[in-house]
Amino acid sequence: MPTKKVRASKLESASARRKLPIAKRPIYVKLAPNIFLGYRRNEGPGTWNVRVTGPGIDWIKKLGLADDFEPADGRAVLTYWQAQETARKLARRQPGDDAGDDSRPLTVAEAIDAYARDLEARGGDGYNSKRARLHLPASILGKPVGLLRSVELSRWRDGLIAKGLARDTVNRVRTCVRAALSLAARRDKRIVNRHVWEDDLEALPNATMARNVVLADDAVAKLIATAYAHDPKLGLLCDVVSTTGARPSQVVRLLVGDLDLAKPSAPQLLMPRSGKGHANKRAGDAPLLMRSNGEPWGYRRSDQYRREFAEVVEAAGLDSEVTPYSLRHSYISRALLRGISITLIADATDTSEREIRRHYAKLISDHSGEIMRRALLDVSPPTTPTGKVVTLAERRP
Repeated sequence: MPTKKVRASKLESASARRKLPIAKRPIYVKLAPNIFLGYRRNEGPGTWNVRVTGPGIDWIKKLGLADDFEPADGRAVLTYWQAQETARKLARRQPGDDAGDDSRPLTVAEAIDAYARDLEARGGDGYNSKRARLHLPASILGKPVGLLRSVELSRWRDGLIAKGLARDTVNRVRTCVRAALSLAARRDKRIVNRHVWEDDLEALPNATMARNVVLADDAVAKLIATAYAHDPKLGLLCDVVSTTGARPSQVVRLLVGDLDLAKPSAPQLLMPRSGKGHANKRAGDAPLLMRSNGEPWGYRRSDQYRREFAEVVEAAGLDSEVTPYSLRHSYISRALLRGISITLIADATDTSEREIRRHYAKLISDHSGEIMRRALLDVSPPTTPTGKVVTLAERRP
């Protein structure tokens, strides 16, 4: 069924439009629910635009020039009827349209959908896209990426704190949103406002160290022993996290094929990369670590092991702030205090040197003197077996 054309005698012909007074505000014609075609009379050729409204949606995009003084070409210069058709296509994707040819502005919701597909293709954590969508209001989700403003994103970020989210949680959500928007900007060069989320949407300060619970060696040993006593499978999970320093989300993804026994005296675990979008697809294989009921561990700690781990922490008499991630923090802290280079630690724990310095700067600073003293050269004079200093004979002339 052909689309109904909307009549507007003041806008249909170039001669009628030239009779209109020059104005800053466009004249709008309703084409369909929530879709409006606008015309603005200028000193030179007028311009067409489309406005789309709805629950949490209100955006405007310029379509092109009106054929007030030159013939229409269907692209840069449009007649009234051509502007109608272009406005409808930009406002909503019609059934049967080729998405690849659709020049409609990409909304934030569509950018997150594309981010989810990209994560899946690259073996990343799909929950990153869900986290972004979960905390964004409809007013932002329905807005074109290219029309986002710094003030509204900053207000949204600050509003998450008002809702009771922890500062580090807000930063994680922010990171996921920034990743989705940056991906959209890389794929659509018309999006030129990347500074809105890459520069202006800053992370909240003082949001990391509060959660970096580091355990002493004896506390780690007690925690793992308690976990084994509570559930041998949970104990093994904690043991692997503590021994490798990997994220719990990486450990639960280990496959049997990731265990390298080429050298039985020095077995190795080929730890999968984190789920931040740079992981690689691996060949299908059985999970290496299983729950006591024979099922694999859930990818997210809230799925299976958060409640059980909390019970272990309580039984071990440790602070309730201790989480499986504390074993990773303790591993990295222990390695730093033993003088292992940040480069090696970053590679072993699938992170960056920058992140280690950012999260553990105080630890490094507090113990730098102790670590550096280990590199001092002992230049004390030689001693006799009895411990007395031997005076060297003078050289004769």
